[in-house]
Amino acid sequence: MNSEKIKILEERALKVREHIIRMSTDGGCFTGASLSCADLLVYLYSEFLNVNPNNLKDPERDYLFLSKGHDVPAMYGTFAELGFIEKDRLKNHLKSNDSIYWHPNRNIPGVEFHSGSLGHLPAVAMGVALDCKSKGLKNKIIVITGDGELNEGSVWETILVAHAYKLSNLTIVVDRNWFQANIATEELIPLEPLPAKFEAFGCNVQRIDGHDFNALDNAFRALPFGNEGPNVIIADTKRGKGLPSIEARADRWFCNFNATEIESLMQELHGHGKTKLESETLTVR
Repeated sequence: MNSEKIKILEERALKVREHIIRMSTDGGCFTGASLSCADLLVYLYSEFLNVNPNNLKDPERDYLFLSKGHDVPAMYGTFAELGFIEKDRLKNHLKSNDSIYWHPNRNIPGVEFHSGSLGHLPAVAMGVALDCKSKGLKNKIIVITGDGELNEGSVWETILVAHAYKLSNLTIVVDRNWFQANIATEELIPLEPLPAKFEAFGCNVQRIDGHDFNALDNAFRALPFGNEGPNVIIADTKRGKGLPSIEARADRWFCNFNATEIESLMQELHGHGKTKLESETLTVR
């Protein structure tokens, strides 16, 4: 990927992070996880997926399912930057006059399926992949999961079936930010060695830096990694990416900032200093 294209993606991801920060007030949102997922969503919708505001009903479009639905501010922000929805609509976040809230809703153009309860959408994506394969279609089907979400047994049941049907058109992307809710994954139920676990279930696996657009492009352009089962891309990311004051912190999961803090965080995002937010000023769930 050339430097000019990378610059465009970096600028777009910065805009998406601005949207996420602005949605982190007046009720808040899952800020840390959304920031970790922003680069993934910007890359996929900008460069890889055959899906855009004009082909949302085309049966030959590609599909993305956001199983870790609490990252939806990153999806909303990406949709706003790419013309799926108007940017001003993001101001309706958590308002009763719209469907823009903490989890994906199909009333928002581009959202393929509701999500919220973790562990459900890998199975939905697998069903779509099986249907597309049976019809001889060439759609790419992507499902993004959280790393903590892998504690759900339904994820592994889905992978067993996907391997049995040799669904090489299905790709599971793990946003590996090393946290689930307000605890580190390895302190609760350790996941590593994660690649070996997926491989034992018949997956073809690559592990990359989820904030490196070149690495993302190289991995996704290489799909499918094999013909005998689903693909897995483990994207190592950082919770709260872009805001040093909240990066990789267990207590920066769900955040509800006041107006002064939002302004401070926007300055920090643009490299104008590091904020020192006191934990009691946040709503942490």
